[in-house]
Amino acid sequence: MPASTQLAPLAIAAPILVACLLLVIGPRIPRRVVDAIATAAAAGVAALDAALLLATLRGSVVTWSGGWAPSHGFGVGVALVADPVGAGAALTAAVLTLLALVFSWRYFEDAEAHFAALMLLFLAGMTGFALSGDLFNMFVFFELMGAVAYALTGQRIEDPSSVQGALAFGLINSLGAYVTLFGIGLLYSRTGQLGLAPLSVALSNRPADALVAVAFTLVVTGFLVKAAIVPFHLWLDDAHAVAPTPVCVLLSGIMVELGLYGVIRVYTVAFGGVLPRAEVHRAFLVLGTLSAVVGAIMCFAQRHLKRLLAYSTIAHLGLFLVAFSTLGASGGRGALLYAAGHSAIKSALFLMAGVVLNRYGSVDELDLHGRGRDAKLMPWLMLLAALALAGLPPFGTGLGKGIAEESVAEAGAAWALWLFVLASAVTGAAVVRATLRIYFGLGPRPGESSEETAQETSGSREEAEVGSLLQRVPLTMLAPIVALLAVALGLGVVPGVASAFGTAAARYLDGAGYVAQTLGPAGPVPGTADLTGHPAWTPSIVTLGLLSAVLAAGLALLALYRDQLPSWLTAPPRRLSPLLAGLRAVHSGHVGDYVAWLFLGVAALGAFLVVPLGR
Repeated sequence: MPASTQLAPLAIAAPILVACLLLVIGPRIPRRVVDAIATAAAAGVAALDAALLLATLRGSVVTWSGGWAPSHGFGVGVALVADPVGAGAALTAAVLTLLALVFSWRYFEDAEAHFAALMLLFLAGMTGFALSGDLFNMFVFFELMGAVAYALTGQRIEDPSSVQGALAFGLINSLGAYVTLFGIGLLYSRTGQLGLAPLSVALSNRPADALVAVAFTLVVTGFLVKAAIVPFHLWLDDAHAVAPTPVCVLLSGIMVELGLYGVIRVYTVAFGGVLPRAEVHRAFLVLGTLSAVVGAIMCFAQRHLKRLLAYSTIAHLGLFLVAFSTLGASGGRGALLYAAGHSAIKSALFLMAGVVLNRYGSVDELDLHGRGRDAKLMPWLMLLAALALAGLPPFGTGLGKGIAEESVAEAGAAWALWLFVLASAVTGAAVVRATLRIYFGLGPRPGESSEETAQETSGSREEAEVGSLLQRVPLTMLAPIVALLAVALGLGVVPGVASAFGTAAARYLDGAGYVAQTLGPAGPVPGTADLTGHPAWTPSIVTLGLLSAVLAAGLALLALYRDQLPSWLTAPPRRLSPLLAGLRAVHSGHVGDYVAWLFLGVAALGAFLVVPLGR
């Protein structure tokens, strides 16, 4: 048995074992020792994932638990299957956990060992989900990372809003998980298989019918909830508003992306040759477009920094799904590179929001007006990250966005190119506006603008997560921010990155190749689409990236000085007030409303896929 097959089980088991150790010895050892052990464990898992990623370049690394390899395409064994995208997702989770733990060395002065233990268990759940080749095991790891995330979100149990946000998060995600489990049950009753590869073999032997389409709809519902795709997204901003900042890094930096990873993985491997391709494309395109539009509008309407960033995540996940809706390697390359760059930039922005909270005691954009004028480095880092979020070249977000834009246009949805430009510009503009207001004192002072009465949720009641407000930013907080920005920049400028993502995307979307590598003997990688000859930065990609960044800066300035603008310029946005009021009403904060929208989403997705089968 090759040594590489032991890497995936070790990457899952190691953080669980260390978490259990910390729970036992944590109360008896100093806080610094707890931090050192947890950080070392996350670094060790990152090293294992990096080695696993390198091993996948020669072919998928398949580990059958207990040696129960399949026979004639079927079996009872449970498989861990690592390809470049799965191993890359696991590596991203480990690196973000490592940086979040480093950031929290000075962040949680009263944190006990259970915080570090929960972070490691969260890492184990995400790693297992990314590497699982079995549908039921995906559900198990889905539930593990969900249960731990609920606990981390409600870390401050003395704060009622923290408990409420964690309960909404837990209830909606658990309901989505139960819907997924019901879909898994339907598939098992039809095929007798739970492994993704054996399931593909079983489903390919018969034509698609309503039961298979319904089962797919139910299975991906839980993953769409985790990915915060509209209308399954309503829990996300509530959770981010109350979760500790290091936890927000994992929620927006990798957990929601894993939800989308699960949707595409299940479709391409198990259902790609069964369900009507055109209908799946249309469903993904509609859901992605709705997410991008709703997320961008709600993002720009926020004054609470963490809610603002959460809605930005919803918008960008929608753009990733639009890119994946092409169901081709080029669109997949753009989506994966865009997601990787977004993960780094959004994580850095959440860490910056944590710095703001603990320097100035608030995350309310209006209340913080001009209070950061004394800062030297943070204003420029936050402004740079905001423009990178909009797609500024040469960051990886700009390259991934540009590749995705060209791919969706080539696939026949030319209008979607402008969806990418505008959604990224609007979300970037919201962060630029907040940066200019907080650190440069631009715009009217509090009490002088009509904007204050137009906003519903402020961040003025957020409590700092350190014992006393910081007088300066410690190196342990600054270093992870700089490292994340450097990663995002490296994704755009390092030669060969775009080609590597193209190869990874081709393998990720090649369901037949996944099945062959999982069920057959170890061998070379199956033939995939060759994107290595495609250029990375093209004039059109650079132009569209600069356009999004310029639009972001312009929209931010217009928002800051809108009370001084002529009426003919402010009239069009004011006509959108009824739409914004309607969206605010939908995001009511009531769990019952969230449940209703979840089931409406299930019904709509099912109709997209089931109705065409009856024609």
